Amino acid sequence: MIKRNKLFGNQTRVTFCLPRDTPPGTVSVVGCFNDWQPGRHELVTRRDGTRTVTVRLGPGEYRFRYLATGGVWLDDESADQVDNQGSRLLL
Repeated sequence: MIKRNKLFGNQTRVTFCLPRDTPPGTVSVVGCFNDWQPGRHELVTRRDGTRTVTVRLGPGEYRFRYLATGGVWLDDESADQVDNQGSRLLL
């Protein structure tokens, strides 16, 4: 799931959220906004069991995917578009 909150100026706070232990292990969101580098935006477990990470992004189009332990790649069905290149956000 993806939550978006407009900030002052042209920035948007984007929170990427996954359910507890789905998939199991460590999960990072990787995309064009962090040069596709795993570990830069690792999801953190919250009190309610969900795992989240928040990034600030300017206007534009962003491609991303989740990378889980063991090299498992996942897309987010709540993105603006999902295709063979992964998930896409339009801000």
